[in-house]
Amino acid sequence: MRSSPTPNRLRHMTAVYLCRKDRILLLYRQGGRVVNNVWVGSAGGHFEPEELNDPRACVLRELHEELGLTEDDLDSLTLRYIVLRNANGEVRQNYFFFAELKEGAEEGLVSDEGQLKWFAHQELADLPMPPSARQAIDHWLAEGRHTEWLYGGISSGEKADFSPLC
Repeated sequence: MRSSPTPNRLRHMTAVYLCRKDRILLLYRQGGRVVNNVWVGSAGGHFEPEELNDPRACVLRELHEELGLTEDDLDSLTLRYIVLRNANGEVRQNYFFFAELKEGAEEGLVSDEGQLKWFAHQELADLPMPPSARQAIDHWLAEGRHTEWLYGGISSGEKADFSPLC
C-alpha cells in the first residue's frame, strides 16, 4: 500500500471541454501555477472565494477571461465529473464541464494561457494530461459521452474509480 502525506489544504479547480461533433478543443497549458506543459480543458482554473459553492460561476468566469466566450456561445454546458485526488499535501477537487461550442463561436479564439487545438476523439489517448483530467477524459470517451450522468471519481495514482451520482 502506498503512503501519501496527510493533506492539509483543499484546492478547488474547474475546466471546460468544448466539443463539436467528434472533436474536442484542448489547451496546451504553459506557465501555469499547478498545471504546466500538458493538455487540459480549453479554459479553467482556481475558484475565487465567492465561487466556492458555485463551480458553474467559476467555469463561466474562466471561459470569459481566457477565451472571451460567454454562455451564449455554448450549448448544453453541463458539469459531468467531480474528481478528488490527494497530491502534494492537498486534496485537489476538480470539476470538469463539457459543452458544445456553437457554430461560428470559434472564430478568432486565442488564449494567453497556451496553445488551443482541436483534436479528434481518437487522438486524445496519446496526449499528456494531468492525472485527474486523463482519467476523466478516458472515462468520458469510453462511457460518459454516451450518458447524461454526473460522475464522481476518486483518483489514486494512475487509477480512478468513477460512479454515477444520479
